[in-house]
Amino acid sequence: MKLGVGVIGATGHIGTPYRAELRESAEEARIVAVCARRRDRLEAAAEDGAQLVTDDWRAVVEHPEVNLVLVCTPDALHIEPVLACAEQGKHLFCEKPIGKNVDEAYRMWNAYRDTRLGHYVPFWSRYVPVFARARQLVAEGKLGQVRAVIYRWHNPRPAGMPFTWRDDADLSSSGSLGDVGSHAYDAVRWILGEEAKRVLAHADTITPAKPDLGSIDLAEALDWGSGHGHGDADRKRKGTAFDYAQVAVEFSSGAVGAMVISHASYLRKQLAPELELHGTEASLSLDRIRWQLVLARPDRTEPEVLETLPFGGFGNRFSQYVLSAIRERSTGAASDHPGLEDGWRVQMFTDAAAASARRGEWVDLGEMEP
Repeated sequence: MKLGVGVIGATGHIGTPYRAELRESAEEARIVAVCARRRDRLEAAAEDGAQLVTDDWRAVVEHPEVNLVLVCTPDALHIEPVLACAEQGKHLFCEKPIGKNVDEAYRMWNAYRDTRLGHYVPFWSRYVPVFARARQLVAEGKLGQVRAVIYRWHNPRPAGMPFTWRDDADLSSSGSLGDVGSHAYDAVRWILGEEAKRVLAHADTITPAKPDLGSIDLAEALDWGSGHGHGDADRKRKGTAFDYAQVAVEFSSGAVGAMVISHASYLRKQLAPELELHGTEASLSLDRIRWQLVLARPDRTEPEVLETLPFGGFGNRFSQYVLSAIRERSTGAASDHPGLEDGWRVQMFTDAAAASARRGEWVDLGEMEP
């Protein structure tokens, strides 16, 4: 059956490329309705051939020919449309972090868990070859028992980039912790096959006040910050959402970890491997810049490049992963693709880390349970 798709947040930095991939998946899906706050952009989205172009998300959810809804809005605006989708019997694609907080995330998961409605949360790192291979090596016991994890995820912004909703703690779920920290933690839990037990975090907003150009999206902000945009930069606004965090982690097996998560402009990506896994038999580093897996053994003097797995991009994520996951779950079958349960479990981690940063003490993830 071809899926009728409604896209909420259709014209932003995330929704725009998703729509392009859906247009390329015409044999499996068609865009029926699009929704965004900016009418000028909605009119430009006419290439989708949507029956409904609106700024009212309820009209998308209630449209009789929409049976899959994409929620691509700021974090704090997910809960209402997601719960409405469950009530209306609509399959769901929800951007991560799925809620403003873990309570919202659990309500979403609980609304879908006992249904035959498909759901998907885009933790894309799972589909990067070096991550998938690292998971396979761990499962095969090549490292022995993993005892320590080091993760560095730096996603630097241009130094002059303006303020966006991601800098606003009223709209963003824990800032960089929720944005890229959710990707980092999901990758680790997926590779290891276990969850964190407790965390101790320092998090802060270390970037100076940014130009305030009003309600612009990430694409516009990146363009402006790179020197290509236009606008009045007389006003400045200091971010209230975390843009830097260090997190000490203890996993359920007793393994320990250290994670650094950042959007600060001066923390570059290329200086060190992104992920290190240290086991009782060997250590493995994962370098997403050079696409290399490097293995270190105690009986060898120098580490060796185990594999180089070039990655040319995800291609059409909807035709490759999303639509098949929706169909699997809609039949009651299990799916290896990430869904709302993963979104909830990841949000337990990011909320616990944010709580630890505020309180200055270890926080058990069990505190985040309903």
